[in-house]
Amino acid sequence: MKKIALIVAMFGMLGVESVHAQGFTLQSDDFSGQLTQNQVFSGFGCTGKNISPSLKWVDAPRDAKSFAVNVYDPDAPTGSGWWHWVIFNIPADINELKADAGNPQKGLAPHGSVQSVTDYGMAGFGGACPPAGDRPHRYIFTVYALNVPKLDLDEKASPALVGFYLNQHAMAKASLISYYGR
Repeated sequence: MKKIALIVAMFGMLGVESVHAQGFTLQSDDFSGQLTQNQVFSGFGCTGKNISPSLKWVDAPRDAKSFAVNVYDPDAPTGSGWWHWVIFNIPADINELKADAGNPQKGLAPHGSVQSVTDYGMAGFGGACPPAGDRPHRYIFTVYALNVPKLDLDEKASPALVGFYLNQHAMAKASLISYYGR
């Protein structure tokens, strides 16, 4: 009987958490259904501006201790997708990233945040650059509300390792999906 009560209590807590995060939303004024040339990579045959979009999240869980954002292309012909941006340790009192915050040299990312390596082999934002002639790819921008103030990782952490920690500590997440093809 105690086991059943514990299971019911655990499901009750999960239900409270999902209601608590209800409405958690990621928004951008820089793109909608299609990425623009601003978010396209400059290199690998692509001629975009490689500017990370402005992102804003609303209705995050009140008890979130930090945030993280990543951008992933599940359609990349690699067998494992392609990570375009990984930024974490965003302080809990921040609810947005400015346009071009993904350029570490500009210093626009929130103080204390970490931008780790992407599949381009460097830290910071790397824009869309699907193979020419391929169908349009999906670019999934996701913000995570985390239950820890900091992930003990640095800019050399792989996207898979960061993803492992994000999934361990995520209280809620919200995503935007946009497309780009060439």
